[in-house]
Amino acid sequence: MTKRLAVYAGSFDPLTTGHLWMIEQGACLFDELIVAAGINPEKRYMFSVTERIHMLKESVAQISNVTVGSFTNQFLITYAQSIGAQFILRGVRTESDYEYERTMRNINGDLDPSVTTIFLMPPRAIAEISSSMVKGLIGPEGWEHIVEKYLPAPVFKKIKAAHYAKPE
Repeated sequence: MTKRLAVYAGSFDPLTTGHLWMIEQGACLFDELIVAAGINPEKRYMFSVTERIHMLKESVAQISNVTVGSFTNQFLITYAQSIGAQFILRGVRTESDYEYERTMRNINGDLDPSVTTIFLMPPRAIAEISSSMVKGLIGPEGWEHIVEKYLPAPVFKKIKAAHYAKPE
């Protein structure tokens, strides 16, 4: 029997509990899941790729069939092919996510019909969580108590340290 290998990619800047839910579900669905931090040279990140990979590894350390990788200046379908993945795992939270992901699935299918895109919809309690939303909550008085529930513990610790290391 062929091992079911999937890739779940994103910027993970920062990794949220929504991402972690996707990773946990992917670990249940596939024999192996590679979580890959995509690096877009045009994008400004809160954390370096090294920091993001480190936080990912810390956050998924207890999930035995998950490994962490990265890719730069490459289409996701090309990365999936390079690691031998038969599946791409994607999350859909909103209508706009669906429209974007549907288009990407169709393009990826044109490029390689042997790689199947699997969509998961997160539960209501975490459906609104995004990296952008979390970044927008950091700073005002009391932000720590709000942001902490949206992040895995290693990520919250890193964000808190980075925030308080900045000169006011």
